Parts: sequence; structure tokens; C-alpha cells
Amino acid sequence: MLEFEQTTDLTSKCYQDALVIRKRVFIKEQGVAPALEIANEAEAVHFVAYVDGRSAATARILNEEGPSWHIQRVATLPEFRGQGIAKSLMEYLEKVAHNHDIRYLKLGAQDQAQGFYRKLGYHVEGPGFLEAGIAHHQMQKKLF
Repeated sequence: MLEFEQTTDLTSKCYQDALVIRKRVFIKEQGVAPALEIANEAEAVHFVAYVDGRSAATARILNEEGPSWHIQRVATLPEFRGQGIAKSLMEYLEKVAHNHDIRYLKLGAQDQAQGFYRKLGYHVEGPGFLEAGIAHHQMQKKLF
């Protein structure tokens, strides 16, 4: 069964589960420096997708000025990839955003993940950029 939890409590199990996923995916797999990956934690709302009680995917949201949120740190553990979990998590984030009258979701997508976000209705906004040595593009989706 797929379930979602969210937290702003940096001492919670949910946050610790999010960190485990992020460290494995971004730091271990992709070589992102820990100081770059683990930043702005207290300003974010952290989300974790659980499959049968096991943490599988994570994302976080930063509130921006105006009617938009910035999604960051979307990651799925390797053993859960290809099962639609990240898609379900993104759809859940959209519902949460809509319930808070957020009109736009923005994210800095790694270029290799652009296809995933395009399928979810995001489009590229502006030129590419490097973050932690990885090519990215800003993407956005209008919710309503």
C-alpha cells in the first residue's frame, strides 16, 4: 500500500527517512557534496512516500513569494524505481498545493529527468544551469 507523510519537524522519523533517501540518491549515487544537498532544511516541508511501510521516495517544498511553491530533492530509491511511486508523490504534492491555493509549481529538473516532468505537465522555463555539477533546467506547471 502506498502512503504519504509530510513534516517540518527535523527530529521526526519522516524527515530522517527523507534524508536517508536523499543521501543515497544524491550524495552516494550522483556525487553531490553533502553541504550542498543538506541545506535549507528548516524552511522546507518534507514529504515521503511509503510502500508497505518502507520509505521509497521523497521530495520537499519551499514556499515562495506569491502563488507558487518550489519542489526540490525529488528522489526514489533504486529498488522502487519504475513503479510509478515518484509520479504518485508528485500528484500528491499537486493536491496539497491546490488545497493551499497554490497556482504554480516550479522545480529545477536534472536534464536526465525532464521527460518524467514533461509527462506530468511541466514545461521548461529559461536557459539551463549547473547545480552541483549536474545540468538542470527550471520547469513549471500551472495548476489552475
